[in-house]
Amino acid sequence: MKYIQEAFDHNWVAPLGKNVDEFEVAIEYYLNKSKYAAALSSGTSALHLALIQLGVGLDDEVLCQSFTFSASANPIKYLGATPVFVDSDKSNWNMSPYFLEAAIVDRINNHKKPKAVIVVHLYGMPAMMDEILKICNKYDIPLVEDSAESLGSSYKGQKCGTFGEFALLSFNGNKIITTSGGGALVCNTKEQKIKTIFLSTQARDQAPYYQHSEVGYNYRLSNICAGIGRGQMEVLDDRVSKRRANHHFYKELFADIEAVNIFTEVSPDFYSNHWLSAITLDSDKTDKNIYDLMAAFAEENIETRPLWKPMHLQPIFKDCPYYGENVAEELFNKGLCLPSGSNLTDDDKKRIYDVISNFQF
Repeated sequence: MKYIQEAFDHNWVAPLGKNVDEFEVAIEYYLNKSKYAAALSSGTSALHLALIQLGVGLDDEVLCQSFTFSASANPIKYLGATPVFVDSDKSNWNMSPYFLEAAIVDRINNHKKPKAVIVVHLYGMPAMMDEILKICNKYDIPLVEDSAESLGSSYKGQKCGTFGEFALLSFNGNKIITTSGGGALVCNTKEQKIKTIFLSTQARDQAPYYQHSEVGYNYRLSNICAGIGRGQMEVLDDRVSKRRANHHFYKELFADIEAVNIFTEVSPDFYSNHWLSAITLDSDKTDKNIYDLMAAFAEENIETRPLWKPMHLQPIFKDCPYYGENVAEELFNKGLCLPSGSNLTDDDKKRIYDVISNFQF
């Protein structure tokens, strides 16, 4: 409220002002990797501007993780390019390095070298960055990190959002911190940040009148929303701690239930913010499915949701190439997202505990 009031006091309610500048500084300081952040209206707009700066255009191809939300793939379509979807790793749930390389080799053999790779740190879990970066460097294909769900996560001590040529952050209302609606593009150079801001403010040329030599967009974050973001950055570590505490609660809750596998880090190399806590049901150990469990929760007025439906199974992307097996599809069929808000109370957890205790796995 202090930062929002400051914006009104100084009459800066447009997409520029001190809050925008200081919010970007806070993001850059938090990532701690000599990066440059441009505050934008959404994570989707950030991805769109990243792909533009990587030269993606009509009839190009961009490799994208299939097991994700549609916002990871939609900007590829905005540019008239084709998404090429890649299956997940069973243990990590994110892009499989094996199928990524298989896809690259096959596309190159078909005389269609991909223009970029979009990897997602799903539900806050870092992807297998060593392997993925090695492959991208081997074939000289730029990497974009979709870090919309992973602010506060790290891989081998390095923050998610600092590995790629670009990375996008989301501050949508459901993210670990929020500006109500908003996002940021994390850039490697100051020049990329300047270009991002230029494109996000209608690409107005330096002239004494309104002149435009490039297509621009209305993608800049407002000073009011950025004020919310400044306040949220001050409590980000606390939010991460609470999400990780939720995950610990679920690990203990399901510890003795063999039919349930909780999505967790496979080694100390991975540090997840556990933006969402998720489980899968082992069909070999129970005859119940996720919809049975969803119904049990719903009876107690507790919302749960299935995992993301893979992009290669979406009607809008049904004609796009796909490389992999059925890992993402099995996760979708067997997986469930559980209540994960930073504001879960002990009473909330007791209600969740009671549902699981009474459910006949």
